[in-house]
Amino acid sequence: MTTGTMTQSRKAIGAVALLALAAVLPLAVTEPSQQNFLILILMGAQMGVAWNIVGGYAGQVSLGHAVFYGIGAYTSTMLLVSLGISPWIGAVAGGLVAALFALAMGWPCFRLKGHYFAMATIAVAEIMQILVTNSDLLEGAVGLTLPMDRSGWGALIFLAKLPYYYLILGLLVLTVAVAWAIERSHIGYYFRAIKDEPEAARALGVSLTRYKLIALSVSAFLTALGGSFYAQKEMFIDPGSVFATTVSIKIALIAILGGVGTLLGPVLGAVILITIEEYSRTLFGSTGSGTDMIIYAAMIILVAVFSPSGVLGLLSDLRRHIGRRLPGGTKTAKADKLEVRP
Repeated sequence: MTTGTMTQSRKAIGAVALLALAAVLPLAVTEPSQQNFLILILMGAQMGVAWNIVGGYAGQVSLGHAVFYGIGAYTSTMLLVSLGISPWIGAVAGGLVAALFALAMGWPCFRLKGHYFAMATIAVAEIMQILVTNSDLLEGAVGLTLPMDRSGWGALIFLAKLPYYYLILGLLVLTVAVAWAIERSHIGYYFRAIKDEPEAARALGVSLTRYKLIALSVSAFLTALGGSFYAQKEMFIDPGSVFATTVSIKIALIAILGGVGTLLGPVLGAVILITIEEYSRTLFGSTGSGTDMIIYAAMIILVAVFSPSGVLGLLSDLRRHIGRRLPGGTKTAKADKLEVRP
């Protein structure tokens, strides 16, 4: 067995172990508030992994992903409230609407590069928030409340937290599976080529705009699914809760802190950021409004200075450093360098 095969096997075993742990964790954590905390972590991880497809693999930093999150939430909610359509169908419809909107938004915005593209995505999200806030059809700033006349898996409305936990866990697994499939496919290689050497990729015949649009639309679809779940969980949405710029920043920070361009980096980032967010709310209450954002900014600065590859990259560097100091560490380090990745 080659070193590369052994590495892939260890990763697969580790992923299965993490999934098994996540599946049985609620059985040990029975307090509703603690289960809600776990749900928030999984929600953040799902959004971070979805953002990572365009921001991490393709290198197109979007700071307006709240627009897709809000589209998913509003589409599924409006279909349920106005037409009585199942939220299962509404979530898929919201994802498709978000993907189409991503194609329409990305076509002109991808003519911009670097921070200009990031600024354009912020502008689009802000414009959408203003339009929804002033829309009578969408109830404007008043917001939408989901009907509570039905409950269960058909309506995706539950009295307990446990069903929501397994629902968002399944959505996270789906999102990670899509990211993994992209990472291993030729599309993933095109994404990384666009991120690292765009001119070289263009010279080899890779259509930069086409594959950027693919990355953005897939990311938008998965982000919209997360928005639909949020609407079902909270039973109420308004423009400030799903279209706010803080939502976009939080989605991006989760992936950046954990490690952009890595499969499980956003999951680690969600664990760290959501823990800080909830702890600061408990510690400071209403008097500490915005404290979590200050901590976010401080952590991002530290990561940018000391470990641009994120916490996951920092842990990887630490593991290699310790490995060199252990007996046989030099040989292991050489093997890692010689490993040929498929």
